[in-house]
Amino acid sequence: MADSNFIDYVKFCSRSGAGGAGSAHFRREKHVPKGGPDGGDGGRGGHIILRGNAQLWTLLHLKYKKHVIAQNGKGGEGGRRKGKDGGDIILEVPLGTVAKDAETKEVRFEITEDGQEVILTRGGRGGLGNDHFKTSTNQAPHYAQPGEEGIEEWIILELKLLADVGLVGFPNAGKSTLLSSISAAKPEIGDYPFTTLVPNLGVVGYRDDRSFVMADIPGIIEGAAEGRGLGLRFLRHIERNSILLFMIPSDADSIKEQYHILLNELKEYNPELLDKRRILAISKSDMLDEELMEEMKSDVPEDVPYLFISSVSQHNLDKLKDLIYSAIMA
Repeated sequence: MADSNFIDYVKFCSRSGAGGAGSAHFRREKHVPKGGPDGGDGGRGGHIILRGNAQLWTLLHLKYKKHVIAQNGKGGEGGRRKGKDGGDIILEVPLGTVAKDAETKEVRFEITEDGQEVILTRGGRGGLGNDHFKTSTNQAPHYAQPGEEGIEEWIILELKLLADVGLVGFPNAGKSTLLSSISAAKPEIGDYPFTTLVPNLGVVGYRDDRSFVMADIPGIIEGAAEGRGLGLRFLRHIERNSILLFMIPSDADSIKEQYHILLNELKEYNPELLDKRRILAISKSDMLDEELMEEMKSDVPEDVPYLFISSVSQHNLDKLKDLIYSAIMA
């Protein structure tokens, strides 16, 4: 993981700028001996802002930013001149980025649209100049408001991949092979568990120039919701998928049993995941004949549409795309 360019978690200190102090200035000109208060307001402190960028897919560029500090606002001046606002810091993030308070783990907001801007840490307000405090009984106030302090806080940014279809399955179920077969994505493929260590995205071409995005999530193992294997770290990526495509190899001891184990891990992590549409692909079926497939149908869950597929021989891949696209559009 240390060499990976896919970073989906960063923690940093976010410090907004302090507001500038208001000015306690008095107008002093020739022939105007008592010009009265004319102190200007202080400028506000700089904000820390998150902006969505559809061209980004990782938080790698923020990995080494441990402190993000905005400028302080400038103080007000005489002649009712307002101080300059502190410069904002804008952090561009991928779509699907969630901002959390590092101490309470409270979710602040989520960036889901290109160009969307949300203030993460608000800058302090500038103080009011003495011009605001004159009254009929106090026409020469010698005080002004100090600027508001900036905010310093620790923030966590987590990325949840935005994809139409999320591949769910045990390690070595053929998820990466499928993604490489029907999209231009080139995930690492091997015949050993946990070949996929980071999520991979692929755009799958469909009929009439239509397409959908598929995400290959690292394999789930029993106990993933409690932190075993790689599960907890990547289960959150499934939350943003419209459709869940379960993949179980045809040589599994029991298709039903594996399906229910996977379903239970999703339920333990977030029960709302069970509300998503589900499709089952029984992979590595190129060695099965029609008679064997017919026998295996008794071991297939009854509450989910399914297909026997083979990424190697391309068997039923077009039908699978039809099934997925229909589910997305439903």
